[in-house]
Amino acid sequence: MMVAENTGKTLEEALEKVLIELNANQSEVIYKKEETEGKLFKSSSIKVTATTKRDILSDMKEYVKKLVSGLGLNVELETSLKDDTYTIKMYSENNPILIGKNGQTLKSLETIVKQKYLKDWNLYLKVNFDVEDYKEKRITYLEKLAVRTAKEVLETKIDATLENMNSYERRIVHNKLTNMKGITTLSEGEEPNRHIIIKAEN
Repeated sequence: MMVAENTGKTLEEALEKVLIELNANQSEVIYKKEETEGKLFKSSSIKVTATTKRDILSDMKEYVKKLVSGLGLNVELETSLKDDTYTIKMYSENNPILIGKNGQTLKSLETIVKQKYLKDWNLYLKVNFDVEDYKEKRITYLEKLAVRTAKEVLETKIDATLENMNSYERRIVHNKLTNMKGITTLSEGEEPNRHIIIKAEN
């Protein structure tokens, strides 16, 4: 990963120097800054350390390879960068292990990677990992489950409790049923055992 570092009297000056070094414009880089207090007869300065988003994506790919190899898995990775979201799709002969129960291993990988770049660059990166479209299939499953269960609740007037879900999955269910007449949804329980209850409105 190519990293450029330079200083200037202002952030703009320091940033301009590293952009020249990286041969990039500002929208193509991420950077961190550090201000140095001026001493006697010396003014304060700003140090900027920067790299390109594409280099971050390449670095992230190599980091994920190391993490996954630690699980004893051989995985092919496909990367993309769009709207500042770093996406890595994984293909393996052991997808269930890579995904984990209800996607927990996949979620843990995302969290570990986010923490790495928060520590290294003090930035919250948007990271999206998937295993052979697992997330898309999971969304479809949850939406169908939500609608089917809500219809049963409307017919029987008996509340229904869904399986434990993470916050992302619960939001999918809430959003799917938000405009369904006669139905209300609420979340109950403590993480990681938080779940949705589907109720018929009086």
